Amino acid sequence: MYLGKTKITKEAFDDPLNVVYKVTVERTDPDGQMLLTLNLEVDTYWCSLKKLPPEEVIQLYQNHGTSEQLHSEIKGELDLERLPSGYFNTNDLVLHLGIFSYNVLRLVGQESLKRDDLPLRKKGQRRRVRTIIGNLINLASKFVRHARSYKLRFPKVNPWRIPFRRIYLAFDSI
Repeated sequence: MYLGKTKITKEAFDDPLNVVYKVTVERTDPDGQMLLTLNLEVDTYWCSLKKLPPEEVIQLYQNHGTSEQLHSEIKGELDLERLPSGYFNTNDLVLHLGIFSYNVLRLVGQESLKRDDLPLRKKGQRRRVRTIIGNLINLASKFVRHARSYKLRFPKVNPWRIPFRRIYLAFDSI
């Protein structure tokens, strides 16, 4: 793998642009078989960042993809694609409440990963907001009043009741 940086100056540009490139040369395929011809892969990143080394520029571009994924999750899964009002202040409030809800759901998702008691097929680094809403928020339950106290009852066959209780008790002390 080769990393480098070069400058491009054109009359159309006010300042010269930096082009960071990463060249990857593969001599074997993923199974270990030698290739007859080399497989070259060239990634270029055009930017105006002058003082950063190529590794940091590439890392910034990769982090941008993660940022886009989280932005898409906020818009799509919390249904904030179209704001409800023509008034800026109303939309500002809705967006702030949406971000607050998103952060709370992310906290619940991170807390759910602390133990291995989730009835999921594969273990992950993070849970999507849609998964958290579907599994922990939209949980079938019954609100019961008995002996001057209120309780939330879950069906005994529901596998999410144990993780729900653990997560609830984790946030109950806050």
